[in-house]
Amino acid sequence: MGGGGESDALLAEGPAAARGSAPALPLPAGKRDDMIHLPDDAPAGHGSEVIEPGRALALADFAPPSLSAGERLLRLAYRAGVPGGVLQSPWRKSPRLRLLATVSNPLRGDRAAGMALRAGHFLLHGSKVAIAETSFAGRTLTPPFERHVHGFRWLDDLSASAPREAGAPVAERILIAWLDANPRPGSFGRGGPAWTVGNAGHRLLAWLIHAPLLLSGRDKVLRGRTLTALADTARWLDRHVGKAEDRLAELAGWCAIVAAGLLLPEGKPRRLYGEAGLVRTLGELVGDDGGVLSRSPLAQMEAIGLLVRLSACYRATRRDPPEAVQAMLGLLVPPLLGVLHGDGGLSSWQGAGGVEAARVEALIAASGVRTRPLRDARQWGYQRVVAGRGSQASVLIVDAAPPPLARHARDGCASALAFELSAGAQRIIVNCGGAAFAGGQIPVRLAQGLRATAAHSTLALDDMNSTAVLINGRLGAGVSEVEVDRRAISGENGPGQKSIGATRIEAAHDGYAARYGLTHRRILMLRDDGTELLGQDQLVPVGRRGRRGKVAFAIRFHLAPGVEPFLSEDGQGAALQLPDGSHWQFRSGGGAEGGELSIDDSLWADGQGRPVGTRQLVIQGLVSRGGGSFSWLLKKMGNV
Repeated sequence: MGGGGESDALLAEGPAAARGSAPALPLPAGKRDDMIHLPDDAPAGHGSEVIEPGRALALADFAPPSLSAGERLLRLAYRAGVPGGVLQSPWRKSPRLRLLATVSNPLRGDRAAGMALRAGHFLLHGSKVAIAETSFAGRTLTPPFERHVHGFRWLDDLSASAPREAGAPVAERILIAWLDANPRPGSFGRGGPAWTVGNAGHRLLAWLIHAPLLLSGRDKVLRGRTLTALADTARWLDRHVGKAEDRLAELAGWCAIVAAGLLLPEGKPRRLYGEAGLVRTLGELVGDDGGVLSRSPLAQMEAIGLLVRLSACYRATRRDPPEAVQAMLGLLVPPLLGVLHGDGGLSSWQGAGGVEAARVEALIAASGVRTRPLRDARQWGYQRVVAGRGSQASVLIVDAAPPPLARHARDGCASALAFELSAGAQRIIVNCGGAAFAGGQIPVRLAQGLRATAAHSTLALDDMNSTAVLINGRLGAGVSEVEVDRRAISGENGPGQKSIGATRIEAAHDGYAARYGLTHRRILMLRDDGTELLGQDQLVPVGRRGRRGKVAFAIRFHLAPGVEPFLSEDGQGAALQLPDGSHWQFRSGGGAEGGELSIDDSLWADGQGRPVGTRQLVIQGLVSRGGGSFSWLLKKMGNV
């Protein structure tokens, strides 16, 4: 297994070398005629160009739609607690409670899950819960099922599985059971999972969009109960939306309030009130580059989905949504595209699993936004590099930002400096992912482990997390700062041969500085033809005096499902056989402190929340408290 060469010259070139970091560890000798290298007498910075962020975005100072003086008074009075009917028609009898328009559902659900509902089961993340055995009150469901059941998100699935005539009886059956268990809105904080702002917001929005499925039966009593529940939930959200569990839940609440203002009688004051809160929350939910502050791709998808559904409610009433809604969709879509692999599916960050391309494509299409992926997102935090051409291009995605703050995190992960790599439609290196799906086929007890540093393709010291992983999806102390330098590198490929370039990303985090006195610095360089990824992990001592002794380290490379590794005879490399028939080679730098390469078991969560058994490559050993450097190489080989 040959590999390596003088490419480590490029790894060492740049800011890390200028700051006197640990020297690059040479890769094993091998063929050099196809590797990138710089002339020995090249000055610092030769052939390199700093790549600016892919899209210089800044959040506009979002403001509610311009209003007349009378409309401003309506909004202020409604916010003060004056009922909408009094404000709209103070001298008339309140109109009959009804829906003013029929909404066309913009997002199709999962047909298989809908078929399971018709057979008597909720199906979520590969697990089934019988409808007849479901307690619709109290806390007997796992968190994913709580959101699915109490948020009535299953209505999308049911509507996708059958015509309205066949689905309506099932919807009515579940609705009656839920209303019997929750006859009136619960008091905030004591009403159980049904009465969190996030679940109430999703539920009200689902009821309004799927009203034909819920109200098409002949039971007039049920129709009246349902309409009353709609109005009661809207009033409950009016009072409690500001106490939401996080900004994403608050967004769900405001979207539902605006939708109720559009679709229920005498709703203009509520709509004006809701639009002001919606626009304010959007500004607080999303960073300057369009990524949600939880840094979760699943949360990004949920935010887009909420705005898409709300836009459908505006269209149903022949109104245009506020300009801020479409502007925000234009901000939210590029970062989501930036964390997609060559197969169109989602990469695994901050609890997300490998959501399928079809689901992502449907969401993007419904948003109406046509744009390119965001490649250099400093606040959203994911660096994207595409190398090669067409369907065989390689995609590198790197987590190059601190983890989300505790108040923003839902399924926060200690994933600093982890990366994923795919070639064409085949994933090669992944993270385990799936913490957000725990409670289905993935047991809840595994959630903490899936959020750990060891569940990501990065370096860990002494089996400790780079950021403390706490309960309930929160994070503690650890990585507070990540330095990032991204630049394009060009160099000669030998005398008279064509120049080959690369993209070089260097990043460092301070997650282990307080405990071990070491900074983790990672350099990744993907060649422009997508056939080679050079990496170097450096441990740099903090301060002038290094600590004594040694500490255990492990650099993990979790392999995608179907990738078969075969350890080389010298124990410093592995052949990787991919499901599409291609072959890649992994080589570690070896050396006195290079560590030993081994193959271990791992798992990966797919888009349905199902755990898939896979393998991982692990470089592990002991490193001096004075620092160390570990080089490695991933290279595509010719057909065998």
